Amino acid sequence: MRFLLYKWKVFNQEDIKAALERAGHEVHVFNAVDFVREKQEEIENMLAEKFAGYDIVFSVNYFQEVSGACMKAGKKYISWTVDSPMLTMYHDSVYNPCNYIFIFDKFNYMQFKAMELNHVYYLPLAVDSERLEHLLENTKPDEKEKFSSDISFVGGLYDKNSYDDIYESLPPYLRGYFDSAFRAQLDIFGDNIFDRILTPDILAELSECVDFRQDENSFSDIKLIFTNTFLGYKMAQTERIECLNLLAKAAKVDLYTDDPAKDRLRNVIIRGTVSYFNDMPKVFAASKINMNFTIRNIRSGIPLRVWDVLGAGGFLLTNFQPEFLSFFENGKDIVFYDSLSDMQAKALYYLEHEDERKQIAENGHKKVKELHTYDIRIKQMLEYVL
Repeated sequence: MRFLLYKWKVFNQEDIKAALERAGHEVHVFNAVDFVREKQEEIENMLAEKFAGYDIVFSVNYFQEVSGACMKAGKKYISWTVDSPMLTMYHDSVYNPCNYIFIFDKFNYMQFKAMELNHVYYLPLAVDSERLEHLLENTKPDEKEKFSSDISFVGGLYDKNSYDDIYESLPPYLRGYFDSAFRAQLDIFGDNIFDRILTPDILAELSECVDFRQDENSFSDIKLIFTNTFLGYKMAQTERIECLNLLAKAAKVDLYTDDPAKDRLRNVIIRGTVSYFNDMPKVFAASKINMNFTIRNIRSGIPLRVWDVLGAGGFLLTNFQPEFLSFFENGKDIVFYDSLSDMQAKALYYLEHEDERKQIAENGHKKVKELHTYDIRIKQMLEYVL
């Protein structure tokens, strides 16, 4: 089959491309175009012409204009989410019969399944463990030393977010209301309190502060947008800074980010960014403990960072996500925490218990290598499509 990969700024596209090619398919790449709503028809016509020579168009995350173009060109469109919720999916185009939409977050999958979409499927993310093993086997000793850490975190702090942009325009009591919600959510895992605090009265007031616009074919609403784009990213900022500062009180913590929030971090060593393909796996392999803080927008699913850490043979300490229970055993393959105090205690425990830590990392690596590779996922995916 001839695949066209609609490429944009997301990390795992090359691993997906390689897995499709190993499965015997021909894969070409087309860089995503800037989508201007007023020129949607023009863009779709241009893309439809480009898609004509291919059997299937594939993208990581969902693009309305790609679905529309595939309808015009008579081509199948596969999308596999890596973000959740994927706000571009709250659009009439998801009902296009050309679509095969794979969602990694089961909570979000169930929401769309309830909308009676014919071609929506649950598919967790994956890792190319063989690529990572080959990379790490050829890592020089000085690089291992360069990236060694007691505790490390690779990721953004969302220091620039939409909530901070509107903060000054909110009435004082709403600021206090949301500040209290952020503090309460910090120690609650497996439940999102933002669903309950955004009452109709609160949403009515927010509509005066938020420039909420959507096209006529969208079925998102201000609650969905505010929960995720505003509160979700602000919560991620609050949580990550709180967790890193708490860990740094008792251990050496290295942060790899381009978004440092320097004025709010305490004793955290900021190491700058690392490349996804070349250096990030070396951080995961050389760190005694790798942290994962899942953004609360992902309700039940397992984010890409988890698979990448385990694929690199790293030890993972993470917040609890419901889907962990379907794939991993706590204390055997990974370790998850259920409160901030539990996080700190477990980090200190596994820093001191090297044999246990190394065995858990080895178990997690073995499990993803055997059961959760891109080759396996692509095979599962194409059983629905072909």
